[in-house]
Amino acid sequence: MKKFEDYLENLVKLDIDRDLRAGKPEAVFGEGKPVEVLVRIAEEYKKKGKPALFTRLSKEQMTALRSMGAEINETARTATFGKAEKIIGKVAIVTAGTADIGVAEEARVTAEFLGLEVLRFYDVGVAGLHRIVEPVRIIRENNVDSVIVVAGMEGALPSVIAGLLDIPVIAVPTSVGYGVHLKGISTLFAMLQSCPSGVAVVNIDNGFGAAVFAYLISRVKTKSNIR
Repeated sequence: MKKFEDYLENLVKLDIDRDLRAGKPEAVFGEGKPVEVLVRIAEEYKKKGKPALFTRLSKEQMTALRSMGAEINETARTATFGKAEKIIGKVAIVTAGTADIGVAEEARVTAEFLGLEVLRFYDVGVAGLHRIVEPVRIIRENNVDSVIVVAGMEGALPSVIAGLLDIPVIAVPTSVGYGVHLKGISTLFAMLQSCPSGVAVVNIDNGFGAAVFAYLISRVKTKSNIR
């Protein structure tokens, strides 16, 4: 019978140099992976001296990675070993409600891991529209490259933000809502139907994907400024 280590050797094929090829490092999706596999992956990253980001972790997985020295964010369900050495841009993360914060924190952890400064504005949704006035003012004054807007229910907040700011808006539908919300599908459709232009939409609950998109916006902007 093969040793478990041999099984892992054939199973796990890390893309350590993805950042050189695609401009962004590999991230490790935790759901469905045995703890032993995640530990082995973390060991390989540490051995090569590379930063590593793990997402969608269970409590058991977080406990194992914490024991190896990872920084854990239980709300985001993430673990990180190190992060980017320099800040290359700035992103604002806005949520409609407190129920959306888990997805927003996944975006924040990812953005900071990649080298973005993050401004956070949570629980400022359209049910109390006056709450967005101050965040919009701060975003305008702080040279933010893009805004990630996380919302469930009817998903109206990205459209409001896009109508007030002249920077890209990255909309993240969440699986938070009642009945015909359909676990985020109705929100996703609403965001895709956004009337203001300049709104890009990622998949349901995909805070990670939104942060990578924001990072690439800042990265292209930084490269353009150097030329």
